[in-house]
Amino acid sequence: MDLVKAITLCEVGPRDGLQSEKTLLTTEQKVELINDMTAAGFRVIEVGSFVNPKAVPQMADTDDVFTRIAKAPDVEYRALIANLRGVRRAAGCGCRKVKLNVSASTAHNLANLNCTPSESVAGFKSCVEEAQNCNIAVSGSISMAFGSPWDKEIPIGDVKKVVEAYLAAGVTEISLSDAAGVAYPSQVFDMGKEMLQEYPQVKWWLHFHNTRGLGIANILAGMEAGFTNYDTSFGGVGGCPFVPGAAGNVTTEDVLHMCEQMKITTGIDLDLAMAVSKKAVSMLGHGTDGYLLR
Repeated sequence: MDLVKAITLCEVGPRDGLQSEKTLLTTEQKVELINDMTAAGFRVIEVGSFVNPKAVPQMADTDDVFTRIAKAPDVEYRALIANLRGVRRAAGCGCRKVKLNVSASTAHNLANLNCTPSESVAGFKSCVEEAQNCNIAVSGSISMAFGSPWDKEIPIGDVKKVVEAYLAAGVTEISLSDAAGVAYPSQVFDMGKEMLQEYPQVKWWLHFHNTRGLGIANILAGMEAGFTNYDTSFGGVGGCPFVPGAAGNVTTEDVLHMCEQMKITTGIDLDLAMAVSKKAVSMLGHGTDGYLLR
């Protein structure tokens, strides 16, 4: 196998994992978990999201979490935003990296926002400009990039249109997200190779859910294609609102274990990461789909 030699993991449990949970962790619990992640060696952590607290009550305290975590100078603490208000909340609490998101599914985007994905991204330009004025870095995410419950497989041309819209808005760091968990390894490899070749100026991330059990296999395919940045979640916590009963994000410690066995460098201490996952699962009060924890 021709794999990359080192990868970076972003721990998205505090945001993408917890936002699907019925149990609301306290601000103190979130701060404790994030500080433990920093100590374990994570260099990118998705702390939460600046969205409407009525829509996502699990993320209502993201501002407080940002002000209370012990920030390390070499760690990127990022958050998801939806609009200009999100940028301003980020600036107010010291968040220096925000992520925008749009669906690659035209049907999904039209139903929810009455516009195409490319039109949605074009509307992000004011967010990007405001973020730049506040010295906040911006990345973009394309959910449903590998398929959706509405369209099944998404044509790669549709995904490229969104990529080009992000580039036109000044965003050059982009995540391809399999929010519904429908991607499969050969698709990931083929799309990955094409995207890397066509858009070398982009810093790419891959984000997989384990809905159909292929999450870690998709990460392996991404590594073979040449991708070096991945999102994972402690204990595999998370889910997908569009797929009832779906598993969560790919499990952090399972990916770390695979990398350790295959001599792929992550810079993260597996034992300390395991301790974070055990603590998070204990706080939530239920088991998860992570293999290593079991």
